[in-house]
Amino acid sequence: MATSYQDPDRTRLAVLGSPIAHSLSPTLHAAAYDVLGLPFTYGRHEVASGSLDAFIAGLGPAQRGLSLTMPLKREVLPLLDRTTPLVDELGVANTLAFRSEGGRVVRAGANTDVEGLVRPVAALGHVPGEATILGGGATAASALTASLRLGARVVRVFLRDTAKARDLVGLATRLGITLEVHPLADLEQAGPLGFVISTLPGGAADELPLRPSGSDAVLFDVAYEPWPTAASTRWEAAGGRVLNGLDMLTEQAIGQIRFFLTGDEDELLPSEAAVRRAMRGAVGLPEQIGG
Repeated sequence: MATSYQDPDRTRLAVLGSPIAHSLSPTLHAAAYDVLGLPFTYGRHEVASGSLDAFIAGLGPAQRGLSLTMPLKREVLPLLDRTTPLVDELGVANTLAFRSEGGRVVRAGANTDVEGLVRPVAALGHVPGEATILGGGATAASALTASLRLGARVVRVFLRDTAKARDLVGLATRLGITLEVHPLADLEQAGPLGFVISTLPGGAADELPLRPSGSDAVLFDVAYEPWPTAASTRWEAAGGRVLNGLDMLTEQAIGQIRFFLTGDEDELLPSEAAVRRAMRGAVGLPEQIGG
């Protein structure tokens, strides 16, 4: 963690979005910085669409970084000086770090959502041949890339307005993955499913006809408030396995902390296993993924 002490006076962090009052990111980050022994503060701020530029302009020199959620993950792109290859590929960033370089402040953007999805599924040992994504927003782009990294070569996306899948279609073409686009109303015809990532808001998937194909079928519901959702309860009752939105939130937060400290979302933290245990415990998750 040689670069973790760069800009030692930058000790403030926060999560931005709208709505944001429900976010558990402050709880997760506080638990991590306590284990790491870092004197950081992490808050939350309601920032609506169109307000991000002005909010960033008003930040002081103590700001180390920001976590970004809906609707800001695409709006932040023109405000960044530097981006990781994954941000360039997806057109989505959920992390912004401020760095002092050569007398100026550089805004660096990263995407940790993809690994936030990949690591929990990989920990279950699940290798999907096909994947189903519900929703077509910024998180769906991360879900598409995560599906490819997990082994899927065919992905079906279901969303209310299929015209909004244009960005996903372009991404799938660049990634070399087969993408089928369907209206959400056609989900019943899909039959039992083996691997599903629901990027819909909390409760939005509750009335959808989701059925697991077997005991190894996985539903990754990125919602966590309220939890459990009716969709996850039905899936589990039918014999499938469920991953909580908090599993994703914890893993993407670990990537953010790596990026805030070192500038590299893939560089492991000191005592990362202890950090992960503390974060999961802080939000009521079992010590191990899938436990």
